[in-house]
Amino acid sequence: MTRSLMTRRAALKTAAILPAAPAILTGTRAAAQSTESPPAIPLYRRMQLGDMTVTTLLAGTRELENPQTIFGMNASPEDFAEVSQNAFIPHDKSLNFFTPTLVETGSEKILFDTGLMPAGITAALAAAGHSPDEITTVVITHMHGDHIGGLMGDGGETFANAKYVTGQVEFDHWSNAGNETFEAKVRPLAEKITFLKGGDSVVSGISAVDAFGHTPGHMAFRLESGGKGLMLAADTTNHYVWSLQKPDWEVKYDMDKEAAAATRKSLLGMVAADRLAFIGYHMPFPGVGHLEATGDGFHFHPMTYQLNL
Repeated sequence: MTRSLMTRRAALKTAAILPAAPAILTGTRAAAQSTESPPAIPLYRRMQLGDMTVTTLLAGTRELENPQTIFGMNASPEDFAEVSQNAFIPHDKSLNFFTPTLVETGSEKILFDTGLMPAGITAALAAAGHSPDEITTVVITHMHGDHIGGLMGDGGETFANAKYVTGQVEFDHWSNAGNETFEAKVRPLAEKITFLKGGDSVVSGISAVDAFGHTPGHMAFRLESGGKGLMLAADTTNHYVWSLQKPDWEVKYDMDKEAAAATRKSLLGMVAADRLAFIGYHMPFPGVGHLEATGDGFHFHPMTYQLNL
């Protein structure tokens, strides 16, 4: 009797395992094929900061070959490769992320930056359950194309019911620069734009911080609610290793490289010292974490569940 039961159990286990083998092989084959395309990444991540709801939105990604043509331009190839290897990332390829942020506070829905084009930001908003006509305010941290590209499309304004806010210094620079993207995306909205400077508030609990260097009037924004703080750092830092660990490494798109490096050290030093949450526009999505001062730079600790408790 015992022997019969054991034999039967063994047979059942064997029968259960055998049909799974073809499925496992098929799955392996499919996985091998799928490596030709980038992995799927969720388009939004919703968090809570006191009474504010903060949602990062993935408006696009871009693969980059030979990243030292953009990051660490004043570093030796050997140093660049060593820092990359120590951080477990390749030195010859990278993936860039474009991450606008939606902040909901009271009746306000405030969007910080707009991505490369309307399609990207509207798709991310839709995934998060929002439509462009719900946005009450669009804040532009600076006027590089990957931040203003979603403002206007062939059909006109993407955010038809919104007002616009940006820095006066930034607007004045680009207004005289003869830049095609500015002329197409920002100039038509000029009469609807409100200007601010460092220390001014967008709404209660959201204040502008001068973070010049990446562009002449680049701004970050500090959020405070319920005793918690978060810094929307925009492009103060452009990579979670090459610009954070090495703030003195030059970045191609920093218009004033010396000022940008100084801003990285001062602003990010304050973020680390005050233990603020941190959102970087080009950090690995969802772009949220904390900064730890280490040596001459900073270590990025990605957020897990801290802002959802």
